[in-house]
Amino acid sequence: MITTGLLIRTMFSLLAGIALGIFFFGGLWTTVRHGMTSDRPALWFLGSFVLRLAVLLAGLYLVMRYGRAAGSLAALGGIIAVRVLTIRMARRTSRSSRPENAAESPTHGAEPRS
Repeated sequence: MITTGLLIRTMFSLLAGIALGIFFFGGLWTTVRHGMTSDRPALWFLGSFVLRLAVLLAGLYLVMRYGRAAGSLAALGGIIAVRVLTIRMARRTSRSSRPENAAESPTHGAEPRS
């Protein structure tokens, strides 16, 4: 039977999963953008990975400890939902940044072979 306490814990766990997903994938997005133009990209990527993973694991630990099984599944669902939305946003952004004729060309703008 679903109790009010279980429902509230599950909702908070879902919100926590969404927040963790935004932090993790938003941090990844920022890392890629800044890391590619940085003088020290390895430091950006490694430091970001360690920080994002530490926050994600700590958050999941807390959710698993207080949210139990239903909360853990809700948090995981929130993280996966943010991942799906991030991928869709990235695809939309990459499509809009391509030149108009690049999608029509099989070589995507590369010089033709002679």
